[in-house]
Amino acid sequence: MSRAQLPLVACGLSIALLATACSSGFDEGTAQDDSGKQKIKVLIATSGDAETTAVKKAAAAWAKDTKNSVTVDLAQNIDQQLGQAFAGSNPPDVFYTTADQFSTYAKRGSLYAYGDKLKDRDDFSPVLTKAFTYDDKLYCAPKDQSTLGLAVNTTLWKKAGLTDADYPKTWDELEAVAKKLTKNGVTGLAFNPDYNELGAFIKQSGSWLTNTDQTKMTATDKANVQALTFVKKLLKEGVLKYPKDLDAGWGGEAFGKGKAAMTIEGNWLAGAMTKDFPDTAYKVVPLPEGPGGKGTMVFTNCWGVAAKSRHQTAAVDLINHLTSDSSQLEFAKAVGVMPAKTTLLEKYVAQNPESKAWADGTAYAQRPVSAPGMRQVMAEFNTSLAQLADSEPAKLLADLQKNGESVLGGSGR
Repeated sequence: MSRAQLPLVACGLSIALLATACSSGFDEGTAQDDSGKQKIKVLIATSGDAETTAVKKAAAAWAKDTKNSVTVDLAQNIDQQLGQAFAGSNPPDVFYTTADQFSTYAKRGSLYAYGDKLKDRDDFSPVLTKAFTYDDKLYCAPKDQSTLGLAVNTTLWKKAGLTDADYPKTWDELEAVAKKLTKNGVTGLAFNPDYNELGAFIKQSGSWLTNTDQTKMTATDKANVQALTFVKKLLKEGVLKYPKDLDAGWGGEAFGKGKAAMTIEGNWLAGAMTKDFPDTAYKVVPLPEGPGGKGTMVFTNCWGVAAKSRHQTAAVDLINHLTSDSSQLEFAKAVGVMPAKTTLLEKYVAQNPESKAWADGTAYAQRPVSAPGMRQVMAEFNTSLAQLADSEPAKLLADLQKNGESVLGGSGR
């Protein structure tokens, strides 16, 4: 898994982007070249060969049908490369952008808002389109989606005398089975010290770190304190460990190596298990409910189009192809992600029944904080969460509240 935050500075971007993204904005009204054969440049941050191949195959099919040409390039550091490209006069026409980076790009005028030109706009999950909406404009199409589920090592589960009836449905039940599974050098539960994972507990508490529109901080809500207090309890009991304490780089690795009997991860886990730990038997079930009910997190990227692109019409046509039903299902098959369209989830589950818990989670998922300027704030919060076992949850959340208010302004209380 790779959702690591980049080094950040005051404007919420890497130093390489500061000079460009913190400027007064980008040119508007770029002259369009709609004559003849279009040459489209695409920049992606690929997860591996399977994703690269799938994108290139889909792009080549569109190019063949439209008589245009497409070049798909792989980014080494997509944020840095996009920042440099936006500062110039010839950025890629189409590119990946993350939800937490999107709002900064939109605010600075680097994106072309083409949402009203999407053929299947109403088919996309509302929580995903909300993630890519700025000033009431849908700027770009969600590429896919991933949610979190509870992965259980079924071999260790059975050895502990547990059955399907014991899959935890509440926080108390999660704690109870984690205790039973913690033995013989195996910890019951492991996941990353990241608010993207811990955020599921916050959602399950019945609250969240900001209001719905991400314009006010609500981090110090008592329910949020309750959520982190519960996670701290598991850490202190030794039934939850962070991957680094198990000599693993992420929760899926600790789980695959049998060092943790359970992990909380997204559907990217399936591909990693098939590739790296094919002999590990496991099952994914819904995350347990908290005092506030069900909760999970949802993650996505979008297909951005540059405001300076001279081929916007063709770029949007390409994206309509890349987000078509057939393309979304093909990407799901090749890469392991879920379609961004709610209309395709039933078919996706029929083809991937082992992913049902992840797919069902889309109905009650929470998107991460992605307001402009909040990237650094959330990165600092992640740093503090790594020390949760020896910290006061209320203090961590008070610091987040203060830092967030310095960006968003005002108080959410």
